[in-house]
Amino acid sequence: MTPMHFTLNSTFALSILGLSMHRTHLMSALLCIEGMMLALFIIFTMFFSTMQLMTLAPAPILLLTFSACEAGTGLALLVATSRTHGNDHLKNLNLLQC
Repeated sequence: MTPMHFTLNSTFALSILGLSMHRTHLMSALLCIEGMMLALFIIFTMFFSTMQLMTLAPAPILLLTFSACEAGTGLALLVATSRTHGNDHLKNLNLLQC
């Protein structure tokens, strides 16, 4: 495993670890998800460029587009949650209380 592959895999693993360990604020959860998506984008870009698969060349751009949509939706939920609940603590969010 090359140092670049190790770095990208550990970045993805640390983002998953951060998402599972630090679930107090919605903003930190969104940042961990964004880190996972960026690590996947770089992994896909490196994989498709080294394998020279031209049919799958637009896949990293499609992943980046979905990541931007996810970030926009997450920030909209963050603003709506902070307006209705007053903070972004995940323990205050209960889906049963609508």
